Amino acid sequence: MLSLAQRGGRYGILIHWQEREGAEPDYIPINSRFKCVQEAEETLLIDIATNTGCKIRIQGDKTAERLFEFPDEERCLGFLAEVQSIQEAQLKSSLPDHKDSASWHQVEKNLPSLLQASPSGALGFEDDFNAMSLEKKRNMQNHQTGSRREPPPPPVPPSRQFHRERESASREQPKVTNTMRKIFLPNTQTGQREGLIKHVLARREKEYVHLENFRFFVGTWNVNGQSPDSSLEPWLACDTEPPDLYCIGFQELDLSTEAFFYFDSSKEQEWLVAVEKSLHPQAKYKKVQMVRLVGMMLLVFARKDQLSNIREIMTESVGTGIMGKMGNKGGVAVRFVFHNTTFCVVNSHLAAHVEDFERRNQDYKDICARMSFVTPDDTLPQLNIMKHDVVIWLGDLNYRLCIPDASEVKSLISKNELQKLLTYDQLNIQRIHKKAFADFTEGEIKFIPTYKYDSKTDRWDSSGKCRVPAWCDRILWRGGNINQLCYRSHMDLKTSDHKPVSALFHIGVKVVDDQRYRKVFEDIVRMMDRMENDFLPSLELSRREFDFENVKFRQLQKQKFQITNNGQVTCHFSFIPKLNDRQYCKPWLRAEPCEGYLEPNESVDISLDVYVSKDSVTLLNSGEDKIEDILVLHLDRGKDYFLTISGSYLPSCFGTSLEALCRMRQPIREVPVTKLIDLEKSALQMSILNSEDASEMPLQVPKEIWLLVDHLFKHACHQEDLFQTPGMQEELQQIIDCLDTSIPETIPGSNHSVAEALLIFLEALPEPVICYEMYQRCLDWSHDSRLCRQVISQLPRCHRSVFRYLMSFLRELLKYSEDNNVSATMIATLFTSLLLRPPPNLMAKQTQQDRQRAINFLYGFLLAGDEE
Repeated sequence: MLSLAQRGGRYGILIHWQEREGAEPDYIPINSRFKCVQEAEETLLIDIATNTGCKIRIQGDKTAERLFEFPDEERCLGFLAEVQSIQEAQLKSSLPDHKDSASWHQVEKNLPSLLQASPSGALGFEDDFNAMSLEKKRNMQNHQTGSRREPPPPPVPPSRQFHRERESASREQPKVTNTMRKIFLPNTQTGQREGLIKHVLARREKEYVHLENFRFFVGTWNVNGQSPDSSLEPWLACDTEPPDLYCIGFQELDLSTEAFFYFDSSKEQEWLVAVEKSLHPQAKYKKVQMVRLVGMMLLVFARKDQLSNIREIMTESVGTGIMGKMGNKGGVAVRFVFHNTTFCVVNSHLAAHVEDFERRNQDYKDICARMSFVTPDDTLPQLNIMKHDVVIWLGDLNYRLCIPDASEVKSLISKNELQKLLTYDQLNIQRIHKKAFADFTEGEIKFIPTYKYDSKTDRWDSSGKCRVPAWCDRILWRGGNINQLCYRSHMDLKTSDHKPVSALFHIGVKVVDDQRYRKVFEDIVRMMDRMENDFLPSLELSRREFDFENVKFRQLQKQKFQITNNGQVTCHFSFIPKLNDRQYCKPWLRAEPCEGYLEPNESVDISLDVYVSKDSVTLLNSGEDKIEDILVLHLDRGKDYFLTISGSYLPSCFGTSLEALCRMRQPIREVPVTKLIDLEKSALQMSILNSEDASEMPLQVPKEIWLLVDHLFKHACHQEDLFQTPGMQEELQQIIDCLDTSIPETIPGSNHSVAEALLIFLEALPEPVICYEMYQRCLDWSHDSRLCRQVISQLPRCHRSVFRYLMSFLRELLKYSEDNNVSATMIATLFTSLLLRPPPNLMAKQTQQDRQRAINFLYGFLLAGDEE
């Protein structure tokens, strides 16, 4: 035991020996000749325990220097600070030294389990480790002599990063203080400190990085569902010098109906092998990552000598087909850190047809909004596409020429008047008007359009549709230090009705100078040591109360406020969950950004977004939830700030049960809220009893379903690509408002928007058309049509009526499949995911076999009908 003692206003150190029970403790007076210093740590250890301990050397008047080791580092540092402050006070005092140690009283500042090293240097405190296993003792010894590590990997601004996957233990290590070791201890306070250090390191990045150019080959090809029929070297190995990295994107890899619903595809392996065989022969490459969504596949390869410089690799995909369920359109992406530069590579296939440029713009916005990379650490914010140093966007973007006459376009191409043609290019026009890809750059196009050709030839499309040639296949980029060396098409490859496109880049990548980095790291740690105890962080909020009025289903509302760091130190803010909550807010609310760092006097705008989706609409409709919440904005080492969220919600027929809707003859907005709540509460009982009051007979099917289906039956049976082309968001909002507020004679919007509105309605039902309790029975009996009909006959009346009504409509639709391109397999696959959903507790356990059996169940009704 080590403790402070006081007598006559003077202090000293008492050393109590456990093995000398009853003996007087040794006393070392704190005077002008007293020394107490922490022994410097030489290195930063690889494996840092939760409590690493520290060493102190003490030398007193007429006593030899002694080395003490403390197992509890936190208490050790506190004790050391106390002793040093007493010593400073003693030195300022003019009182004479008191050498009399016979009379003293103990101060309540002591340190138990103090360990003294023996003069020989061997560990002299083995008894204090009796509780440890032999393995732990060996680990303790290994910490003294084992392998070493450097300060943490350099952070990559602006996003917080994760540990480097590959560490080198052979480099020369810096000398660092025990404080620097302390920041890596796995406790909350240490985590906050480590985050702050990473933030400051990122801001000072220019002090320890330099730019080096690397060659990036970027390629895109829509292969039209074909298999490779020749070498890809004319495309992938066309340059004299081999690239350092390849980013290769494919579209329409597989055009089968099953592939549209994210199922496996044999084409994936065929094209992967073809690519691997055709990479530049003068270098060795290894696949970094691959990601596929239906027909979109993105491959990233790197030279083997560069693999160790790539880390933090993540993939993501977004389907923008109808309801996001069909992945025939959308995007896939790979993000990674190369040296100290963050990259995001996106491969997308946007909506088709000349007139649908606005739908392409919407697809681009959807991908940007929905594409986020989930970090391994749940406490860190997700990364979106634009939060990277370099973004490369490639793919079949499908933008066409605003010239309807194919012969006119072909004539201009033959005259090599490409620049005149490009003034009619939809992508260029949309970028000028900042409707899409506004922040991206594209190189000068000097090659003829890459679409559309007769397959296996160089002839323009000679089919009956005679498509107008267009530059559908593009490569754009965003970021600094990027130099495009060439941008070209590859006419030698004739497999598809598109030609492949490639671009070669020199990209300046931030490479870390280890020696300069270690110097900056040590400087920051010392600075934080000086500032940490002198200043506490503080924030100023522009407002704390927010009112969202008339919130509607699927209609986003935003309100912003500003926070300012009015303190004198860098601060870290984050929204944190309230007591007993898992998330910091309710599912209909989001704060962006939800965490971050602010320098002194720096401000940031925070957006509070309210959006009611299918996951939150039912509770709001039924009155079980309200637009009310309290957010806790937490400041590390500071106080919490509370934000009040309130508002009003307008109920929607979307997310309301079939039973309740069948009891409503007027629009839902005209139904008093109290009656809505009563209807939902009694819905289960009504579905069981099927009681029917003659004075208020329930509707056979909800009027909303009848209105949508009737509109499609009258106007959309011949609509091309029905249930395969997404609707427009503005039109969908108009349809939802129309159904919530009126009983219209006609539904507004295009046929595609009405079709998607029907699908959204079915997906939002709290209980699907085929009730959850029937799910397993449907799967078990899917092989027998008689048993399938028996299941349907056992559904509650309104569920049974809706199912039969929908099947009747879909069978009618299939009669016109030559016009609308609808097939029984596609319809069965799409509607099964809406009508026959697994219960929430089984959703994650659903297998591919389960999905197929569910599809078979519905498929039988589409072909054979529902005969009584």
